[in-house]
Amino acid sequence: MSGEPPKSRVRVGLAAIALASCLAIVLTLTMWPVPVDQGYGGAIAKMLAVLHRNGVPEWFGYNKLEFSANVVMFVPIGFLVALILPMRAWWLALIVCPLFSVAIELTQGAFLSARFATVSDVVSNSIGAVVGVLIAVTLRALVYTRDQKVVARVLWEREVSGAHSASRAGSLH
Repeated sequence: MSGEPPKSRVRVGLAAIALASCLAIVLTLTMWPVPVDQGYGGAIAKMLAVLHRNGVPEWFGYNKLEFSANVVMFVPIGFLVALILPMRAWWLALIVCPLFSVAIELTQGAFLSARFATVSDVVSNSIGAVVGVLIAVTLRALVYTRDQKVVARVLWEREVSGAHSASRAGSLH
């Protein structure tokens, strides 16, 4: 019998399901034969006008909006990949996620004539992935620290309870 308790597979299982869902959405958006915002230029311009009227600086235009959307799109991917990996291997997410973005851009450039493969998309996607990875690593560190405190408390309570029981047993004899 080993002294190590069994590991919970719930985190990895739920993260894998969520990651598969995120990847399906990202691949649908990025591999669509035409840009997903095609035909929505007027709506995007109206949205930007509303944002500008409500305090967003004028320099934040379509290109910044697209860059930001690409960042946001990859935050959950970085987060979930880092959750799936063992804690000691979290840094692999910093390699896997940008490579996934590069694969998307190369595929768009090679096979989707109406799409544009850009370095800025890889940069924005990578930034989003790094943010997601950092959130996951921080969250896992916080949970680990909490778990250590919970275990220490339980062991302390057992020790105190055992010492109390031993002293009561000694006083009965």
